[in-house]
Amino acid sequence: MNSNTHRIWNVYFINQIIDTMADGVFTLDKDGRVTSWNRSMEHISGYTADEAMSKTCQILKCSRCFGKKCPSGIRSCQILKEGKSEAKECILTHKAGHHVPVIKNARVVRDENQKIIGVVETVTDLSEITRARQEAEEALIRLGEKHRLDNLIGKSHEMQKVFAAINAAAASDATILIMGESGTGKELVAGAIHQRSMRKTSPLIAVNCSALTESLLESELFGHVKGAFTGATNHRTGRFEEADGGTVFLDEIGEISPYIQVKLLRVLQEREIERVGDSKTRKVNIRIMAATNRDLYRRVQEGHFRDDLYYRLKVFPIVLPPIRKRKDDIPLLTRHFIARQNRKTGKDIKGISQYAMRVFMDHSWPGNVRELENAIEHAFVLCNRDQIEISDLPLEIRQPRDECRPGAIAGADAKKARIGKDLSKEELMELLETSRWNKAEVARRLGVSRTAVWKYMKKWEIPLQKPA
Repeated sequence: MNSNTHRIWNVYFINQIIDTMADGVFTLDKDGRVTSWNRSMEHISGYTADEAMSKTCQILKCSRCFGKKCPSGIRSCQILKEGKSEAKECILTHKAGHHVPVIKNARVVRDENQKIIGVVETVTDLSEITRARQEAEEALIRLGEKHRLDNLIGKSHEMQKVFAAINAAAASDATILIMGESGTGKELVAGAIHQRSMRKTSPLIAVNCSALTESLLESELFGHVKGAFTGATNHRTGRFEEADGGTVFLDEIGEISPYIQVKLLRVLQEREIERVGDSKTRKVNIRIMAATNRDLYRRVQEGHFRDDLYYRLKVFPIVLPPIRKRKDDIPLLTRHFIARQNRKTGKDIKGISQYAMRVFMDHSWPGNVRELENAIEHAFVLCNRDQIEISDLPLEIRQPRDECRPGAIAGADAKKARIGKDLSKEELMELLETSRWNKAEVARRLGVSRTAVWKYMKKWEIPLQKPA
């Protein structure tokens, strides 16, 4: 075989290889006109080699360059300037008119004198991958629906047990005690039970028992008659009466005083109340659900909570697990909060990077679901990409050491000490200011419960909301 024959054979062999490639391959001359077009390009574009030959690549209507003049504009094309084009996803338009997602790559071809003689481009069809992505997204949506009960989300075994308990509680009229750390969603559980119960068409009224003094809480729950106390210029219907036929949710039940405990016990036993300053007994048709982040049984043992009230409340207990005990739910919750923030802000953030997710999975989440939601909201303020990165996360999550938290008190022992006799009104006011009057954030910085913060605010007569 002479050299010319050998050269012809090599060219034929190379063309055969190119034609059998799964990726589309085509070449352009120095004027930007097609000089070769393999079989995969015919399949991807819908144009035969004969139809494409001598045309410009404008027939593909690539989303990255469509609208530019070719071949007259090829001299200004970046491929000639850079010598190559990095692989990027784009959209081509098929001859039939539909769009084809692809990865497009290009390189210039030079002669022995390094003069550009043409361009070779490869096109990878992403149709199947895109279809798989869509199916995966749809599966995630279905998964979210499957692992969702109203506003509660979780696929973990622990949360599935909670969902089963909610459905069981909704089918009865029993008193419910919801237990869990701050931020775990106790009020959401109460709402889900009420909405699935026979009382769903009647009101659900929530009362935070730790946010009010004993006298105010009594009036809030039971109501009062005109002249019952100084300032009682009118009759007032209490929450128990307002909820007649529905449900009363008593949050932070472990903080009520012994006097209120006695009055609540009567409500649970007799389903009747007396307004403050009145001797008339009134029947109420209500269901009571209570919640606490305290160990009520220990409170009973310590003599701070009546045992008979405890057992009246604990007819059907539901325990909400903290995030650190159901970390499988973090990706699901993260997707949910990102979708919520996208709707709220109008942004289109696709998700969170694997490195940021690793930080999420390693974090202890002392503020639980509420802290996670706040972290996503914080990230949305900073993120100007389509993906949340570590740099978008709050400092205390990126660097969870106490000394990295603005206004925090370094060291676990120091934090515990601050809530004792050493914490002054001025220090608490400063923390409230730096935390924008977010009591949960103040509690996290001090390493205590929100209830403890509320108690100190009441002690020093600090209003619950920032003064105007």
